[in-house]
Amino acid sequence: MSDWLDKHPEILDWIAPELCRAEIKETGREGLSVESIVRSAILKQHRQLSYEALAFHLEDSHSFQAFARLPLGLRPKKSVLQKGVSAISDASWERIHRLMVRDANVQKIERGRVVRVDSTVTETPVHEPTDSTLLWDSVRTQVRLMEQAQELAGQTRLTWCNHRRVAKKRACQIQYSRGKEKKANWYRDLIKVTRKGLTYLDKAWCRLSQLTVDEAAFAAWEAQVKHYRGLIEGVIDQAQRRVINGEQVPATEKIFSLFEEHTDIIIKGSRDIQYGHKLNLTSGRSGLILDAVIEEGNPADSERFMPLLERQIEIYGRAPRQIAADGGYASKDNVQQAKDKGVKDVAFHKRRA
Repeated sequence: MSDWLDKHPEILDWIAPELCRAEIKETGREGLSVESIVRSAILKQHRQLSYEALAFHLEDSHSFQAFARLPLGLRPKKSVLQKGVSAISDASWERIHRLMVRDANVQKIERGRVVRVDSTVTETPVHEPTDSTLLWDSVRTQVRLMEQAQELAGQTRLTWCNHRRVAKKRACQIQYSRGKEKKANWYRDLIKVTRKGLTYLDKAWCRLSQLTVDEAAFAAWEAQVKHYRGLIEGVIDQAQRRVINGEQVPATEKIFSLFEEHTDIIIKGSRDIQYGHKLNLTSGRSGLILDAVIEEGNPADSERFMPLLERQIEIYGRAPRQIAADGGYASKDNVQQAKDKGVKDVAFHKRRA
């Protein structure tokens, strides 16, 4: 892998502008080079490490240090690694991957003639998203934002109350109680407290805009308020509709996390509910992953079969000779359309119920 990266220095040119946008400055203390960040990201993914574990291995292991091309004596902290690695966009990773697949084709390691399509789920780090815990998260976030606002205001006292304690109490009562009526009453209290928090934020914004405060810090605080306000209003709305009004809220309209708002609910067959993102993967005979697509929501596998095949045609300029897929992708139309595209053999592994 190290030799392959050395053969393609253009990768660093692709990544450098993104790291500059992440405010990695050229002056001050010596930081990580673009090459070190890219190589550290590959180590993290290959070994499935957390940023904390990656920082430890980069300090402890000579082989990790050599691969990452770290300057002598430089041992990055986990926060530095997180800031650098997360600045690399998904588009850049896809571009790097396409370059690797192209080289594998040229070197006849993987020609993409026999492929397999399958799906999986990558979970996001969120707790079980019940309405009560989401409302509790909303109150905690409001308190944090109000504490930041008070710091900006300095000696000027902002008018607000910390409702974190009562919100936590109501969330616990909802979790451990029985009876819809009791829970509905506690939900009303929790929703009321959450709405008060939004009122405090509005008043704080008006007061801070009248005071002489640090403009950059105020702009950063204001951006956070705008971001979380829409999410909190969505959490209140879905709790009101589902618990108080007794409505069925569609999954596409639900919010599953304030902090990982992109999270989807995924149910594969009769298996457990998962919260994260659905991935469709295409692999070759060599085991190399030829393509990966992060889906929005939870589309049916059968609907994604032809788009995945068309992506293979785009990558290689031709259709694969043989393609295999799980039974969820199976349909007569998919078989016929794949053959029309030039696929000779189409096989689905499991019999559909």
